[in-house]
Amino acid sequence: MTGGTALVHIGEVAERTGLSHRTIRYYEEMGLVEPAARTEGGFRLYDAAGIERLLLVMPMKPLGFTIEEIRDLLVALDVLTGPESTEDGRAAARAVVDRTRATAQERVAELKAATVRAEAFTSRLGQLRPDAAPLPVQARDGRAGTRT
Repeated sequence: MTGGTALVHIGEVAERTGLSHRTIRYYEEMGLVEPAARTEGGFRLYDAAGIERLLLVMPMKPLGFTIEEIRDLLVALDVLTGPESTEDGRAAARAVVDRTRATAQERVAELKAATVRAEAFTSRLGQLRPDAAPLPVQARDGRAGTRT
């Protein structure tokens, strides 16, 4: 513990986030996250803020955001929480957050539409082969179901 903040090794961060050690180190190299400290042996130590930052970044890659776009969002969020930020800086940061949110919503809509097309395709394949057994699918409410 340092200053009342629990610090954890990269292995525990990987377990908590589901990210690999390699990905966490890559995000550090790209300037997206920094270890809060290092041990005398040079091992990375992360605090809760660093872990939260990684959890925020995680869903951005599958949505197609670039490292630069992720970095822009993180910088904007830092500006919004920074005590020395100017009103102009905060206004620009809010615009980045709003733009990122709108882009994420568009990409989610695109993924939903692609899912509908994929489900229609699998259904059509089932119709083309009527003797095939129904395949289990993940229902929208999270329960396993069967598609006929």
